[in-house]
Amino acid sequence: MESIYIRHLDDPIRAHFTKRREILVLLGSRQTGKTTLVKRLFPDAQYLLVDNEPVRRMLESYDVNVYRSALKSGTTKLIIDEIHLVSNPGRAAKIIYDQLPIQLILTGSSSFHIKNRTAESLTGRKIDYYLFPLTFSEYLVQTGVEETLNFDLFQRIVQDSWSESYRLFDKGSMLSRVLLYGLYPKLVNNPMDVDYLKNFAESLVFKDILELELIANKRLAADLLKMLAYRVGSLISYAELATSLGADQRTIKRYIELFEQSFLIFRLYPFTGNRRDEIVKSPKIYYYDTGVRNAVIGDFSELDIRPDRGALFENFIIAECVKANAYTGSGYTLRYWRSKQKSEVDLVLIKGNRVIGVEIKYGKASFSQAFMRRYPGATCKVVTAENFY
Repeated sequence: MESIYIRHLDDPIRAHFTKRREILVLLGSRQTGKTTLVKRLFPDAQYLLVDNEPVRRMLESYDVNVYRSALKSGTTKLIIDEIHLVSNPGRAAKIIYDQLPIQLILTGSSSFHIKNRTAESLTGRKIDYYLFPLTFSEYLVQTGVEETLNFDLFQRIVQDSWSESYRLFDKGSMLSRVLLYGLYPKLVNNPMDVDYLKNFAESLVFKDILELELIANKRLAADLLKMLAYRVGSLISYAELATSLGADQRTIKRYIELFEQSFLIFRLYPFTGNRRDEIVKSPKIYYYDTGVRNAVIGDFSELDIRPDRGALFENFIIAECVKANAYTGSGYTLRYWRSKQKSEVDLVLIKGNRVIGVEIKYGKASFSQAFMRRYPGATCKVVTAENFY
């Protein structure tokens, strides 16, 4: 059973308390598998779910004696799941960490909620880990297609050589399924559960994000998410979005920040060598999960008839690189490049003096000659549906 749920974060989280005493904080969107992971890796830990009202009331006493009495005899590790539901999670965690001799593991669905309320009180007391929807490799292992995890896609991009790979499964069929339905763990056993994805996408907006009590206009939030979904991979203008939705720019920008801090979307900013003819401000927006993106626009039609097939593939590859860069601690900065003459490179990875340009196309593609002339020392690679894995 252990191998069924294997994740890239298993080893670093399992080893956390062998190296340090700080609180282990596991963050990510709901249903990415945070609870499953910590309960599997720490089977002997006492488990408290804050969504249970008596548990929440106990934690909101902020009384070390109450906390001590809630611990079972012999408890050495304590998991507090959904800590963001406590009114002041940082205060509760600080009391436990400072005054009780146990190892503390916290999970939360909203980095914004946790970080804003714990930043001061938990400074120097916590280490954050981020759990994303499954990587393609995790999906293949959990569905029994492959036996071991890898970061092959990312490593082939960042390594100097690009070797051909041969897989003993229908890569095209698997890619199509992932682009349409995404990589949330629930989809492993229910690979085409459209109702789940639609309900999940709606609950992300109308439950988790609204729980932050910082979004006043539910309809505007939903309309903005849909508009962003249609514009995946395109340059985003806050002014244009505001005009289209009849809202002010500041509200639009704040809502996008909330979506990003809730692990729903992420922004990719432009790479520039400070040349006058390069785009320097407008970000692009991608979804962490293509299935959630398709649920937001209500479109699960087959890949071969979709006009947005290329955008879905681009979103998938860039999201895979975001996950791998985080999980491996590789330290690359991810950007895109575009000139005012509209020459473009979909993804640029930067670390120190190293620059890697990545052109991402579902079908065949050639690399931007303009980028190669502008950055002759850069490594340039093309990723397609044929060679991505």
